[in-house]
Amino acid sequence: MSENVVNLHKSTAPAAADTSVTTLTVVPDPAPARPVPLWVRSGRAVKRAVTDERTTTTARAVARHSLYVWGGGRIVARRTWDGRTGARYERFLRAAEAAGNMELAGEWEERLQHFRDARHRRRMDLLTSPIDVAKSIGVGAGVSVGVLVALGVVMAINNHDITDVITPLTATIEFIGLLIRIVQVVWPYAIVLGPLFALLGMWAVGSKQQAAPQWALPANVRNSDGEPITPSIVVKALRDLGIPAMRNAIKEMGDAGASMLGPIRIAGCGVEVDVTLPSGVATNEVQSKRRKLAENLTRHEHEVFITIPQAARTVRLWVADSGALDEPIGPSPLVTDETLTADYAKGKAPWGQDLRGDAAALSLYQRHLLITGLSNRGKTAALRALALWAVLDKTVEFRIADLKGAGDWAMFEGLATVLIQGPTDEHVIEATEMIEGLVTEMEQRMEQRRLDPSIVFPPLIGLVDEAQVAFMCPAIDDDKKPYGGSKATSRYFMAVRKVHNQGRVVNVLMWEGTQDPTDQNLPKLVREGAHTRASLALGTESQARMALGDKAVDGGAAPNLLRPGLDKGTLVVASDGIAIPAGQASITVRTHFIDDEAATAITDRAKAMRDGFTPLTLVERGEERDALADIATAIGESPRPLTTDVLKRLAMLDEDAYGGWTNGDLKRVLEAAGVESYKSHGRMVVRREDVLSALANRDDEDSASAS
Repeated sequence: MSENVVNLHKSTAPAAADTSVTTLTVVPDPAPARPVPLWVRSGRAVKRAVTDERTTTTARAVARHSLYVWGGGRIVARRTWDGRTGARYERFLRAAEAAGNMELAGEWEERLQHFRDARHRRRMDLLTSPIDVAKSIGVGAGVSVGVLVALGVVMAINNHDITDVITPLTATIEFIGLLIRIVQVVWPYAIVLGPLFALLGMWAVGSKQQAAPQWALPANVRNSDGEPITPSIVVKALRDLGIPAMRNAIKEMGDAGASMLGPIRIAGCGVEVDVTLPSGVATNEVQSKRRKLAENLTRHEHEVFITIPQAARTVRLWVADSGALDEPIGPSPLVTDETLTADYAKGKAPWGQDLRGDAAALSLYQRHLLITGLSNRGKTAALRALALWAVLDKTVEFRIADLKGAGDWAMFEGLATVLIQGPTDEHVIEATEMIEGLVTEMEQRMEQRRLDPSIVFPPLIGLVDEAQVAFMCPAIDDDKKPYGGSKATSRYFMAVRKVHNQGRVVNVLMWEGTQDPTDQNLPKLVREGAHTRASLALGTESQARMALGDKAVDGGAAPNLLRPGLDKGTLVVASDGIAIPAGQASITVRTHFIDDEAATAITDRAKAMRDGFTPLTLVERGEERDALADIATAIGESPRPLTTDVLKRLAMLDEDAYGGWTNGDLKRVLEAAGVESYKSHGRMVVRREDVLSALANRDDEDSASAS
């Protein structure tokens, strides 16, 4: 076993001699750098000068303005040629033939024939025109000399001088000589300045028409994002789509390619134009190239929408102003107008704006509803906005199951007769039983309707948010029947199907919101049972077909092309309950966003309406209020309202008087009148009868004291 010895004291032994040898190596100085040849330095200097931004800008400007002259000359020459020949008529004739419009082609052929006949007559007139001109000159000269001599005779008689007879003739000859001398002086300058003015005119035409190659144009023109949409821009965009039949047809049309276009109309925050496609070009070919068309129009893909109107072989292009779709659309009328009410049967819910900027309102009357989309795209907000409007109709009853359980529907507590909030299997079971309760109510109403066909039932709406949780639930009941799934044994699936089949007739409706639709979490029979189908951004076209149906997608609906991150709250709607342009199968709507605070204020108004509470006109500032009478007004017809609801309604009566009230202030006034508040299910309430009794007793006492 070895031992390690540690010396604690400094060693006094002499140090051993260092026998190592140090070798010094002499490093020679580095060789001096070779001088850069003159031709290399000159080349670098030339390269810097040529590639300098100022040089390229100057060269581009010189080339641009030189090419403006050349391009302007071509334009002037073409216009002159068109004016002197039938080339213009022939071009329009070929365009009409390429578009398959033989009636228009016949009209242009007739115009061409009229032009040729008129030109022939003018050329024939040239054969006899020299003789006519000579005769006209002779007669004109003779008449002019006679007039001048007659004038001279008058002057001679007046002046008593015979020489005045030739004075007018002499003056005329001298004036003609003066004109000749002026022309002799000006002519050399005109020879020089004439071509210069001609070049300036051609430059002006070329500059106005931007008749120069793209590389020579200014930067703000080359990067023409957001430029106005004109017929020529649309035609060039269509020509460059990469569809051979389209490109060849437009080449045949020449400058008349714009004959494919209808009028360009202002449509909200963009423009709209109908394009009649040439023979051999299908509408779906243009639809499939939406991105390329948008880029050709200097727009982003989401700023161009392609739909198919009623006219055959026609596509309708809607092109947004650059960046317009990224601007917010403003608050909902439900938030800005506190007096707004709803009429379920005759009214329409203010949902948002269409792409034109017009208000988009949806009728909910006897229509089952389905809203779908990817997660966190505004599905719940869009669904809730409709419910917030409908609940302002006192006849509408809601039964709500929120299978996300994040509190998005918490403001409906006390307003919905059933409110389920949570994502567990137990919550799905409760939601299933809620829908089965709708079925039971529906069957009872059907029985009553058979006895009395004239009976009208109040609307009953079952609403399930995040319905995919119910379809995917694995829970099984005591009879071995699954709650979820898409088979005939599924309790949730069958309950929804029954409501879809017969509920509309007796005003029992089904609203569902679901995300990321598939055949597993949104069965075909359920999605096809909805009368109103709306979709936010989706991932694929197959999902879009599940959400909206084949007809809407084939007609141009494309929620899969919405931007998942930026088009939040924008959805594509297929429904007969909303105004859709003729010939289209869907409409794109940008929905209003109503936050939780505003939604709570709306449901508070709905609760107050249902309790018979009507806000009074505010009194003038400084007028004294009767607190107990105002409390009775705030209670309305509700037998036992929550004290928090009474405080909110008091603030609605008079913000100045009651806006700062707390539960302590309310309790003080009630106790002074002999009314006590108490707890019910853990929350403070006040009994309506107690307040009315206290108010009546006080009035009796006041009457007795007055007598």
